[in-house]
Amino acid sequence: MTGDTMLATFAAPGKFYRGNLHTHSNRSDGALEPQEVCRRYKEAGYDFLCLTDHFLESFDFPLTDTRPFRDETFTTIIGAELHAPNTHLGELWHILAVGLPLDFAATGAGETGPQLARRAAEAGAFVGIAHPQWYGLNTEDGLSIDAAHAVEIYNHTCEMLSARPDGVAMLDHLLTEGRKLTGFAADDAHFKADDCFGGWVQVKAEELTPEALLAALKAGHYYASQGPEILSAVIRDGKLHVETTPARSIVLAGRASFSEVVHGEGITSATLDLSKFAGSWFRLVVTAADGKRAWSQPEYL
Repeated sequence: MTGDTMLATFAAPGKFYRGNLHTHSNRSDGALEPQEVCRRYKEAGYDFLCLTDHFLESFDFPLTDTRPFRDETFTTIIGAELHAPNTHLGELWHILAVGLPLDFAATGAGETGPQLARRAAEAGAFVGIAHPQWYGLNTEDGLSIDAAHAVEIYNHTCEMLSARPDGVAMLDHLLTEGRKLTGFAADDAHFKADDCFGGWVQVKAEELTPEALLAALKAGHYYASQGPEILSAVIRDGKLHVETTPARSIVLAGRASFSEVVHGEGITSATLDLSKFAGSWFRLVVTAADGKRAWSQPEYL
């Protein structure tokens, strides 16, 4: 393995845009009007937002129209959190659909979670398996959502309200089963607690439009973060050379127990050997001194 190969997210053309893919308004069970939710995210420095109200009959199957709140520095993507029976524990599915058409049809009688996810993907959505730890999804549940593009690997509301924010194990299990998925962090904010601005995505796109952002998400040209930034990641001579904002550890995690790590105080770069990941996958995890993390997308050797 010779020469320089930049990881796909960083090699993609364009610039990084910060966004939240999972949030609610009072069109379902959130506390705030859609306009106010958008205002708060824009004021907090976000470039885009997908408002994903619960697509349930009890809320009249809302697809919240946030187009009026776009401007030249802030845009929105239409989406929803979809629900249908049933996980292996008998709970309704929670499936994130980012980029739905406003005429997406209501959940049909007898429509299952996997069927609903497929219909959303066919309609053009980026489909995510939401907060798997929060409601006890297992690997078989995850495998059944065969239209998924991604797993929600950090959910801030689940951290604040139930201390169950994690989806990393689900992502790793599905990668090991051969699924080509990415991982995103999000708030799932309802604005009834301190549940906003805790997890987001940095999407590399050529322009700040819903279409360009959605294409970049589907291509995996993004990373997830709670705060740290991944500035560059380049493969050279069989090693990954990484530059980040100050961190206490820079880790490569892969199949089973495979890992490589550099520790330090305020480190901003690392060189990590890739040889043990040959024929499989790896992903990068950067942890800052305060414990907040950033996660790259899986890469394959």
